[in-house]
Amino acid sequence: MFEICPEMPADEAEVEALYDLCFAPGRTALSSYRLRDGVPRVADLCLVLRDQTGNLMAAIRFWPARVKGQPVLLLGPIAVHPTAQGEGLGGLLMHDSLGRARRMGFARVLLVGDAPYYSRFGFQRLDGVEMPPPTNPDRVLGLELKPGAWVDLTGPVQRESQGPTEAPDSTGCIAVEHPKEVAHAPDTAARPHSSANQGRRHS
Repeated sequence: MFEICPEMPADEAEVEALYDLCFAPGRTALSSYRLRDGVPRVADLCLVLRDQTGNLMAAIRFWPARVKGQPVLLLGPIAVHPTAQGEGLGGLLMHDSLGRARRMGFARVLLVGDAPYYSRFGFQRLDGVEMPPPTNPDRVLGLELKPGAWVDLTGPVQRESQGPTEAPDSTGCIAVEHPKEVAHAPDTAARPHSSANQGRRHS
């Protein structure tokens, strides 16, 4: 069993340490970080996944951006602890966060990544959408949360203007089964609950 919760301020140092562990040095020099620097995250979509003992196993973040003046969710980074990679935990965060984004009314998502992996979540290459250089256009991928959201939307991805910092919803936690366990129990579903009842630990 795992718990997925919005990332709280007390989680930030631990999440940053996970990103440092999973990505090469200098990750903040990547072009996508130019769109994130100084821009508040979309708090309720930045999630952490912890195991039953409270260990941080995976994390995902989203940032606001714009293309041709239209709002876009910029997904990333997403990271899974090296000891748990290949177990489907990244998929749990992808499905849960995209479901939350859809319920919050967002229309489209953008990321820079490997198409063979992200295509399983519905992402496709975005022709004509330009990330800051040097970004391989083949890795610029998009997902429509509303039908037609990416149709005729092209141009450079731009930083969102500085806005107020949102407080994450501390009650927005769910308990989820390990993907391998779900495979043997197809009727098992994620269960929302209050984090106060689950003893969520922050280091």
